[in-house]
Amino acid sequence: MNENLKEVLLAVLPIAGVVVLLQVFLVSLPWDVFARFLVGAAMVLAGLFLFLQGVKIGLLPMGEAVGGDLPKHGSLRFLLFFSFILGFAVTVAEPDVRVLAHQVDLASHGAVNRQVLILSVALGVAIFVVLAMARIVFKTPIAWLYAVSYLLIITLSLVTPADYVPIAFDAGGVTTGPVTVPFILALGLGTVAVMGGRSSFSDGFGLVGLASVGPVIGVMLLGMFYG
Repeated sequence: MNENLKEVLLAVLPIAGVVVLLQVFLVSLPWDVFARFLVGAAMVLAGLFLFLQGVKIGLLPMGEAVGGDLPKHGSLRFLLFFSFILGFAVTVAEPDVRVLAHQVDLASHGAVNRQVLILSVALGVAIFVVLAMARIVFKTPIAWLYAVSYLLIITLSLVTPADYVPIAFDAGGVTTGPVTVPFILALGLGTVAVMGGRSSFSDGFGLVGLASVGPVIGVMLLGMFYG
C-alpha cells in the first residue's frame, strides 16, 4: 500500500506543483478555477491510489488466472475467441480511449462519432491481441509481426484521409493505458506459464506493442470508409 501511495504522489505532485507555480508567478487564473484544480488533483490522487490497489489485488491476478486457464481447454479456437473478447472489453473500458474519443468528437464538431471511434480502436486491439496470442502458440518471431504491421501502417498512411492519420497514431498511444496494459500483459504471462517450451521473458512480452498497432490500423481504415 505504501508503495502504491509513493507511486501516485510521484506521478501527480510534480504536475500539481508546476501548475501552482504558474498560478502564483505567471498565469493568475481566477481563484475559483484554481480551487477546482486543487480539488480535482486531490480526487486524482485518491482515484489513482484506489485504482492501483484494485489492479494489484484483482486485475493482475485475474488476468494471469484467465491466461493460465484458457490453454488448458486444448482448443486454439477457444483461446483465440476469448482473447478477442477480453481484448475488446478491456479497451472499451479504458479511460484514455474514452478521453481521446471525447476530444476528437469535440474537435471535429461531431464529424467523428465517439462511439464509432471507440469501437474501431477496440476492434483493432482485439484483433491484434488474437495475433499476439497466436504468436505465442505457434512461436512466430515477433519481429515478423512488427515488420508486416508497420509496413501496412505506412501503406495505409498514404491513402488515409490526412485528418485521420494523427488520430490513428494517438489511438495507438492511448491503448497503452492503466486498464489495458496490466490485463493484456497478465493474460500473456499466464498463457506462457502453462505452455511448455515457452520463455516468460521473450514470449510473454511484446503483446502491448502489438496491441497498440491494431488501433492505428483500425482508425486508418475507419478514415478510408467513414471519412
